Amino acid sequence: MNQSFNGNYRYQVGGALGEDIPSYVTRAADHQFYQALQAQEFCYVLNSRQMGKSSLMVRTLARLKSEGWAGIVLDFSAKDSQVEQAERWYNGIINQLSRDFGLLDNTRTRTWLKERDFLSPVERLEEFIETVLLPGISQRIVIFIDEIDSTLNLPFTDDFFALIRACYNKRAGNSDYKRLTFALLGVAAPAELISDKKRTPFNIGQAIDLKGFKLEEAQPLVHGLVAKAENPQALLPEILKWTGGQPFLTQRLCQLVVDNSALILSGKEVESTEKLARTYLIENWESQDEQEHLKTIRNRLLNNEQKAGYLLELYRQIRQAGKLKFQNTSEERELQLSGLVVKRDDYLTLYNPIYEQVFNEQWIDTELGKLRPYAENFRAWVASGGKDESRLLRGQALEDAKQWSSNKNLSYQDQQFLAASEGKEIQEEIAAKQQEAALERERQDREAVEARNQLLSEANRKAKRRISVGVVVLVITVLAAVTVGIDSARKLEVANSEIQEANKRVDSANSQVDEARKSLGEAKENERKAKESAEQAKNQEQQAKESEKSAKQKAIEADEVARQAQQQAKTSKDSASKFKQEAARARQDLNTAKDQELKILAKLTAKENELKQTSAKNEYTKAEVTNVRELVALAGQLRNQSSSDSDEALRLAASSFNIDNHKLKQALLLSAKSQAYQRLKDWSNAKDEIQNSQSYLPKADQTILNSSQGLQVQVLVYKTHGDLLAQNKQNQPAIKSYSKAFEILKRHPNETDFTQDNQLLTGENIESVYRSLKELKPQDKEVETSLTQHLYAQLKYFLKAKNWEAADRETDKLMLNIAKRERDGWINLGQMNSFSCPDLQRINDLWVKGSDNRFGFSVQKEIWISTGNRLGIQPYEWTDRDESNYLEFAKRVGWYSDREQEGQSRGGEEESSWVSYNEIIKGIKDKPNGFAGAVPGAVLPRAGWFRSSLALRMAKCNI
Repeated sequence: MNQSFNGNYRYQVGGALGEDIPSYVTRAADHQFYQALQAQEFCYVLNSRQMGKSSLMVRTLARLKSEGWAGIVLDFSAKDSQVEQAERWYNGIINQLSRDFGLLDNTRTRTWLKERDFLSPVERLEEFIETVLLPGISQRIVIFIDEIDSTLNLPFTDDFFALIRACYNKRAGNSDYKRLTFALLGVAAPAELISDKKRTPFNIGQAIDLKGFKLEEAQPLVHGLVAKAENPQALLPEILKWTGGQPFLTQRLCQLVVDNSALILSGKEVESTEKLARTYLIENWESQDEQEHLKTIRNRLLNNEQKAGYLLELYRQIRQAGKLKFQNTSEERELQLSGLVVKRDDYLTLYNPIYEQVFNEQWIDTELGKLRPYAENFRAWVASGGKDESRLLRGQALEDAKQWSSNKNLSYQDQQFLAASEGKEIQEEIAAKQQEAALERERQDREAVEARNQLLSEANRKAKRRISVGVVVLVITVLAAVTVGIDSARKLEVANSEIQEANKRVDSANSQVDEARKSLGEAKENERKAKESAEQAKNQEQQAKESEKSAKQKAIEADEVARQAQQQAKTSKDSASKFKQEAARARQDLNTAKDQELKILAKLTAKENELKQTSAKNEYTKAEVTNVRELVALAGQLRNQSSSDSDEALRLAASSFNIDNHKLKQALLLSAKSQAYQRLKDWSNAKDEIQNSQSYLPKADQTILNSSQGLQVQVLVYKTHGDLLAQNKQNQPAIKSYSKAFEILKRHPNETDFTQDNQLLTGENIESVYRSLKELKPQDKEVETSLTQHLYAQLKYFLKAKNWEAADRETDKLMLNIAKRERDGWINLGQMNSFSCPDLQRINDLWVKGSDNRFGFSVQKEIWISTGNRLGIQPYEWTDRDESNYLEFAKRVGWYSDREQEGQSRGGEEESSWVSYNEIIKGIKDKPNGFAGAVPGAVLPRAGWFRSSLALRMAKCNI
């Protein structure tokens, strides 16, 4: 804290300004705050740092005390923000209230606390206010709570702010509470005070708008400038122009004027003020920012890596446009709380020129470059108006960017850039596949033609060779025949002279003619064979054509493959752009998990930021951060095969942030990793992780192990170990491990109650322990009873939450458990007729009470009877009249819709009119007063004879 003296006048830079500081500037908020508290209104002053909140609080408290009020300040920044137990935190508040108001001495305070250690911490504080504080002080009481943002990361302060709201609501029934007023101050938004979305938000009190100094308000500052400026009244507006009236900067610039040795001459106010601002505030600001005002703004913008990029781009938009319409988004509120921008006339604008020049375009680009792994390409692409496709990412660079962006709150241009990169890569993949398909077709066509030509050539060659042989044989035979004819003529002339010898030679000639004819027949046979060879050649040519046809078919198939690849690529491309197609449809199923991953990774970033600032627990925190990141990665792998297993891994990763003890946290994370590896069937890593997890438990203090968190972590570790052993058929060791978890659940029901807020154990975890142990020890009645009671507890939990679908499915599980039909998965008539009356009554009572008489077996029974249905009808007794009455019942409870038109259009199929289970559940949600009697049992058999049997059993059980 720096003070500047000018005679009796002082400027104060930083810290709260006391009553004796003349440079205090009274603003409209001073009057508004005082008047609201005087009227005993609850108030909150929530603004950026160094806006004068603490000074306003100090002055207002002093003024109220002077008028007879009793009041104190609870400074939460002075409390241990790393405290492990809510009890210590609340006891510290009680102790300060008692001490500062002079209610009890230390000994009596400790005794009072010890006598009420059976109460929860917040209940203890509530009783202290009602039985000690209010009766002990007769005046009006005001409690200022400063630095409330110090509590936002604590896991138990929702109850504290809910208690403050309860004190306000109690005014209606207890007039003493009208004397008690709270005022909250800090850097936060009202919605952040109660983080549990299931609870009513912090919605009471009057907001005090703490604005910067206006010229007429800032006149007290002129007195200190008199000795340093010839015309101080002309100098003050120049100071306010540079600071925008920001209290800290205004006091700081005034101090710089006073500390400057030179007198500011009249007419030189603009030049002199600018020189001081540039020299001591803007240039080399990081080395001159002694009070870390500007560094605080910078850190507020950048400390959350998931949001930093978006905040910087939002700030750039405001900076370039001059102002931006206020939409009340969480990012806009975060930017306001940084102090960098301010809301004026429903527009966001830069607070002052100093901020504008310190946090300039170059600074934005530098910080974004540190955040983006693709900063250089991104800036070049944006500069080209999004037209320079050479700057788009590809291959591993794109994969790295997508992985980096998966848990970031990206700006619009970032999302456009990544979508364009992904689309371009898909286009190139399509082109490559098309080219590959074209080359494959060309190759296959070429091979087919070559094969055809080769076959034709071979066939022609063989045919010509065979034909040539046949022709030669034929010619030789004909020549032989001609020669024989000439010889016969010559011998005939001799025969004229020798008649007796002629007859013999004629016979010989006839014989030779026969041989010639035989040779001629052989020649013809050869000619026939040649023709057959030619026919074979034709067949081979036909086969070649068939081969060509086959090759063409393969080419067509290749075209189809390419077309399918193109279609798949087109589908991928269509789903790539979040702004043209609103992201990939496949990714929509992961939105919930990604939101949870964002929260987990945001907390991881906060942890890593702690590492940069602290060293005492560096190694511990590093190990925790590593395990959480690995668990989140395993959840991503599990998403492809089981969303429930993936969600469980993410849930445990998120829950680990609620554990402060390092050993306990490590045991939980390692156990969760082992469970994930088991689901992925990576038995080696599963074994290593559970062994590592178990090694941490003996190292933890017994007090920690006996705490609620410690007991729950032990249950999860023993359960995971039992699962691994059971998978490996090591039944006896598995029973031993499950039994340890079972004993903890049995002996510590309150500490392991899954229905409480922020529990590590879920109902499914506990049910898994009971079922796994029952599977291995089927004769153990204690385990069987525990499972049944747990199913009742889950049913009650779902009904209280109005989760009708989950309650209906839980009822199904519970009834199968009671009837001992879990393996079969259904209940037959005999078992329904002998179903336990006390259990049926208990289930029905839970439903009727939980739904305000809207649902329940008894509600169904009344509708059953009112629609003319009979009780206890056997299947063989079922008539058309029974069918008609049953359909009327089904219509009344919403199971059947009279859609005759639709049934006819589908060929009269009767089942077309039965309403699906999902439609029933949707109808229950959409029509709060409709679907009476639709549940429980919508998942049970809908057959009329079964419902008749159930109704009869209800009657026999007097339900």
